[in-house]
Amino acid sequence: MATPRAYERLQVDERRRRLLELGTDLFTQHSYDELSMARIARAGGISKALLYHYFPSKQAFFVATVQAAITDVQAAIDPDPSLPPAAQLDATLDAYLRWIEANAVAYGKLLRSAQAAAEVRAVVDRVRSETTDRIVAGLGPAESPPGLRTAVAGWLWCIDGACLDWIEHGAIDRDQLKRLLLGALGGAIAGAGVGTP
Repeated sequence: MATPRAYERLQVDERRRRLLELGTDLFTQHSYDELSMARIARAGGISKALLYHYFPSKQAFFVATVQAAITDVQAAIDPDPSLPPAAQLDATLDAYLRWIEANAVAYGKLLRSAQAAAEVRAVVDRVRSETTDRIVAGLGPAESPPGLRTAVAGWLWCIDGACLDWIEHGAIDRDQLKRLLLGALGGAIAGAGVGTP
């Protein structure tokens, strides 16, 4: 009896995974407002009732899709803890920019569509906050200056704006963008009174 239950569970997980992949495809081709649950179900070749079984609303489906994408990105850019903090930041930023370069359409569409759902904004804000904390901790001072966290948080917002411009206009290459972003972080940190990172 235990084996069939395990098999059924695997089928359910696989179906959910495929629906999330479908969501990533659809939300990169269409804006949030262009899609309905009926249209999503048709694109997936399933009934609307089955889609609602997994996700109670379009917003819940979108949130789950974005959360899955964020989990994938975090796995791709997870820093090597054996490296010094500056090298971790450099490697992480490089991996992030490589991911954006390989997924430019998805990144641009999902980032812009994220404004459509408060829950998605909350997920993105949580990731930004955790990343800010990690960078501030990596900078070393036990008693950070009051403006340091603000400087790092502002820099993370700057990354999104710069990356959206980069994928839209392609005026500079990935290495140039990375140097620009690291320079911007250095300037923000210096402005917060920490000195050169």
